[in-house]
Amino acid sequence: MSTEPPAPEGQVPLAYRNEKFLNSPDARALRIISEYLEPLAHFRRERIRDTVVFFGSARIEENGPLGRYYRDARTLARIITEWSGSLQDPTRRFVVCSGGGPGIMEAANRGAKDAGGKTIGLNIGLPMEQLPNPYITPQLGFQFHYFFMRKFWFAYLAKAMVAFPGGFGTLDELLEILTLTQTQKLNKKIIIVLYGTQFWHEVINFDALLRHGTISKSDLELFQFADDPESAFRILESELTKYYLRPEAPLPEPLRVDPDIATSKVADPPQEATPPPPGRRPVSGDASEESGES
Repeated sequence: MSTEPPAPEGQVPLAYRNEKFLNSPDARALRIISEYLEPLAHFRRERIRDTVVFFGSARIEENGPLGRYYRDARTLARIITEWSGSLQDPTRRFVVCSGGGPGIMEAANRGAKDAGGKTIGLNIGLPMEQLPNPYITPQLGFQFHYFFMRKFWFAYLAKAMVAFPGGFGTLDELLEILTLTQTQKLNKKIIIVLYGTQFWHEVINFDALLRHGTISKSDLELFQFADDPESAFRILESELTKYYLRPEAPLPEPLRVDPDIATSKVADPPQEATPPPPGRRPVSGDASEESGES
């Protein structure tokens, strides 16, 4: 931590201490990268290797009309955390992660805390309803300004996601993960569970999308349905074990080069050599060659 004294009166402050600059449009890139680097530092310190993400409505209350979904999310998060805590691994595996707010998000963090586990909250400031819930592990609670950086952290660490009934935000997150999976922009398998078969069939007419030819039949295999915590956990345990605990051809994660998301599927075109200017012969050891500059 810096111990530099404040700039004397009349002296121009250091750029990284200049709040007017840091909050200006010119410093937007710094604010964006901060929302990458700060969570990354915490995840490394807490040895978080991967997550199971819970999506769902912030408006569902434990004793409200849809309260069973709150109670089921809490139970499922507890079961997942108990199971992941029993794994013999120096890192923390399949940590329950939510959007950090109330409703289903609160239920997920609460269930993980019931089991004595760490749990992540990726909160974002909104005009209403989005205050951090009290069940998030303090070192793993984050406040985002940019939606796309929050979405990055949802996708980057996730090995599975469970979508409970929700509104626009839940639909947005679910469809984005499905799109990344469908278009093979993920270098990993994300297990997707839609919790509440009747709700999801009523809200999204998957058969109509198939009938109209806007999705393929194989796209319906990107997700599975569950209606109780035990069934959802059986899917998650089976698939996570298959793909990440006992894969047929494991690749040591420390040796991986490519990130898990946003990998281009298009090969870079071959680069043609640029001929030297007329009258100039290439010289071995040229500074441009040594530095790799073109």
